[in-house]
Amino acid sequence: MLKLAAKMLRYRKGSAVATLLALTAGVVLLMSFGLLVESGMRFEAAPKRYAATDVVVAHRDITLTTTGEEQVTVELPEGGTVPASMVERLRQVPGVATVVGDTSVTVIVENGGATGHGWSSTALTPHQLVSGAEPKTGEEVALDERLAGSVAPGDEVPILVNGTARVYRISGLVRNAGPRPAPDALPAVFFTDEHAAAVYPRQGRVDAVGVIAEPGADSAALVADVRELATEAGVKAYAGAERGLLEQSADAAAGRMLVQLGTVFGGYVALLVMFVVAGTIGLAVRHRRRDLALLRAVAATPGQITRLVLIEVGLLSLLSVVIGVPSGWFAIRWLRGELVDHKFIPDTFPFGGGVLTSVAVVVATIAVAVGAALIAARRTVLIRPTEALGEIAVEPRRNSKIRLFSGFVALAGGIFLTTLTTALKGNAALGTAIGVLFVLVLAVALLAPWINRVAARLLGPVLRAVWGDSGYLAAANLRANAQSMVTVLTALVLSVGLGGSIWFIQDNQQRAAVAQSRDGMRAQTAMISAAGLPDSALAEIRGIPGVVAATGVRNTSIIPAGGEEASDVQAIDPDGAELTMDLRVRSGSLADLRGLAMAVSTLQADSSGWEIGEQVEVRLGDGTPATLRIVAIYDRGMGFAAATVAKDVIAGHTASTGYERILVRSEPGTDITTALADVADRHPGSTVTSTAGLTDQLADDLELGSWLNKLLVGIMVGYAALAAANIMVMAALTRGRELALLRLVGVTRKQVKRMVHAEQTGLLGVSLLIGGAIAAITLVSVVRTLTGQSVPYVPPLGWVFIVGGTTLLALLTTVLPIARLLRIPPIAGIGVKE
Repeated sequence: MLKLAAKMLRYRKGSAVATLLALTAGVVLLMSFGLLVESGMRFEAAPKRYAATDVVVAHRDITLTTTGEEQVTVELPEGGTVPASMVERLRQVPGVATVVGDTSVTVIVENGGATGHGWSSTALTPHQLVSGAEPKTGEEVALDERLAGSVAPGDEVPILVNGTARVYRISGLVRNAGPRPAPDALPAVFFTDEHAAAVYPRQGRVDAVGVIAEPGADSAALVADVRELATEAGVKAYAGAERGLLEQSADAAAGRMLVQLGTVFGGYVALLVMFVVAGTIGLAVRHRRRDLALLRAVAATPGQITRLVLIEVGLLSLLSVVIGVPSGWFAIRWLRGELVDHKFIPDTFPFGGGVLTSVAVVVATIAVAVGAALIAARRTVLIRPTEALGEIAVEPRRNSKIRLFSGFVALAGGIFLTTLTTALKGNAALGTAIGVLFVLVLAVALLAPWINRVAARLLGPVLRAVWGDSGYLAAANLRANAQSMVTVLTALVLSVGLGGSIWFIQDNQQRAAVAQSRDGMRAQTAMISAAGLPDSALAEIRGIPGVVAATGVRNTSIIPAGGEEASDVQAIDPDGAELTMDLRVRSGSLADLRGLAMAVSTLQADSSGWEIGEQVEVRLGDGTPATLRIVAIYDRGMGFAAATVAKDVIAGHTASTGYERILVRSEPGTDITTALADVADRHPGSTVTSTAGLTDQLADDLELGSWLNKLLVGIMVGYAALAAANIMVMAALTRGRELALLRLVGVTRKQVKRMVHAEQTGLLGVSLLIGGAIAAITLVSVVRTLTGQSVPYVPPLGWVFIVGGTTLLALLTTVLPIARLLRIPPIAGIGVKE
């Protein structure tokens, strides 16, 4: 049977190559996205910050119950804290030698940024003195030798702490004696423990507690005791390799990003590959009906035919795996290079694994291929031998009632999802809106035989009027081959639907966010600082002659109750905020933004079901629960933030204090540049820029994120287009006998070409109409969800490219193969198989 299957593939090169191409491209895609996920999941950050500890108690994430009653773990955006009282409690645990409460604050010295800690934290990494001594007073500091430059112990240096410049005397220089720090790790500055606690913004708390065991202590018992105490306090204990989870390195962030990215897009890619592979193999097997029918007529049993089909598809699947798996490695290397070049992942991030991905891809590929082949060959395998040859003489006009029912179910599901998306309007509708595309394409694939027949009848008069006799033949062919054209129609609809919807979502998001930021910004100037600007800086700016209003802004996040993701929040000084930013308040007033109050965007309000006056439960960025009253709902959330709160709400709940920027509005014609520059000089690390520059920076940031999404969507669209081309070439090359018969009965080559052109025009028109409708439904649903606009933005050349590209693809992949077939003499062509 194996030898016969190999011969069958050899003499059916066209369908074999087409099937192999679809399978191989699918394997490459699945391997690439699978390696993204596996690399992210396999990555384990080595303990560096807490390398010398045995156990670390920290509050990195929380487990929440969603509105769907599911338990989800959410990483705390601001990093959680541990009660400072845990230090003394852990000192009582048997076997403990040292316990250190670690705090971190962002500081800026002359040579760059750093993190400030208490001197006791030198035992955690560890650090050792190179020269000088440890700090003894609040006016002394020990510097990492990488920051020293030309200064030495005894010299005085200005250091910006929480936005305020202070002068410290260098008591000593230290060196990291632990594992080599990550390239992106900031150097350290060490204060006295008392001074570190005083400048730490979250009083009575610490970032983490490091525990070092006594020599010879029972480590298992120690870890168990520490875990018990941590659980009682609502935090967690990390031991061994788990300590690496606390590393805030670029590599760790990249690992989490790759898992999320690969999981989201990998699901869509897997669904796309399933569509394409099933369609291609199904069409290839349908074109083999003559061979299978002949075998049935000469007494081959259904089991033998089934094994033959399975072996053929199995051989092609194995060959595709042999080619596609190594190619997937090369593809992921290219993708990794692109991600590194665009600063999404550091160059140090390792891409490893591959065994699990390879096994999963092999199993999935073979399963889809075999399943598609069995479904396509089922009718020929099951009928009686005497009926087999007659069965393939003409295409059966009746289709399965199960298929018709399933098609209407899928169509109803697509309509329901569309309605649900429009009703939800918030973030909860995003996944539903994208799912509309695939459900509707599935409906088209199932209902395609009936769609083709109805379209052929409706297009018949038009085709005859334009192409005459050739148009008549084209309409007759479209009716007769309605079943054979199912895969072609589905491939074209899928290409148009993908290219015309998901691709443009990024354009609409970026355009809406930039427009909202530009239109809502009333301030002309901004002062920005990475280390934070204190209230004193805001007061100084408000006192400058000609300043109408100044608003301090700090960005953080909250986690809505029942939600799975954090929402971005801007914390502001509300005095005069309506003069510096126009959030386009729909209801309520920003003047009520006092105390435990919150204004939210319409998107966030619709997503969470919040209304004016409602008391809502949220978690602040460090995990602290809070009850906030909704006082306003505004439209410009994409340009500013999903929510706005007064600065007092987040006081003590962020990793650093101060404002990230101060928006300044001045009287027309008043030049306050020099005065702002003077304020900036008194706050090292701050700069003055125009608010137009902030909007430009927002556009650049969105463009970078858009690049990644468009790259991945472009890969999907490219695969769909390749599949459509592959299927249309295969369908065209199987028409040799048909075209030869037409020419033998007197149809000229010119008439045949006109007939093919008419067929393609009809099929392409139906595909563009259906695919465009599906794309429009998906795009409108998502854009309404994100921006509230019913008419989405499409770049001027967007639909020209989609429609023109699809048309060119359809013509080239049909006209060229048909031209090749027409070069074969009719008397010779009547006997060819493909």
